[in-house]
Amino acid sequence: MTELTLDAYTALTGQELGVSDWIEVTQARIDAFADCTEDRQYIHVDPERAAETPFGGTIAHGFLTLSLLSAMVYQLPSITGTTMAVNYGMNRMRFISPVPSGARIRGRFVLQKVEEIRPGEIQTTTEVTVEIEGQDKPALAAEWLGRRYFGDKT
Repeated sequence: MTELTLDAYTALTGQELGVSDWIEVTQARIDAFADCTEDRQYIHVDPERAAETPFGGTIAHGFLTLSLLSAMVYQLPSITGTTMAVNYGMNRMRFISPVPSGARIRGRFVLQKVEEIRPGEIQTTTEVTVEIEGQDKPALAAEWLGRRYFGDKT
């Protein structure tokens, strides 16, 4: 992972920060997510019944796709001196296309804004698109907010 100074990171505003590696969304991953969230709707966990739907098979939970952003973002540049980074939420988020079981997805990240909240704390706004391998329409589009803390102010 590349490490940048805060000034160098901020200079990337309006530019692509990076694209993550592909992540396979297996049925086992979907089933494990269903167990964690207790969302066992048949379109996620019953391949035979889901085959009869317009999806043609099981699909990942939208929130599973969203949660995989955490794994994807670790591949992006970090900021020197960061002692902690936290998810602050979304300004907007849409599930555009379903992710079929067995598909591979990746995140594409564009830095929109870096704001100082107070000394030792910044907020970043990043546009993220989750692409599905071999498909024109993305799985997800969002404007993601993150907070980063520096020094001993954690």
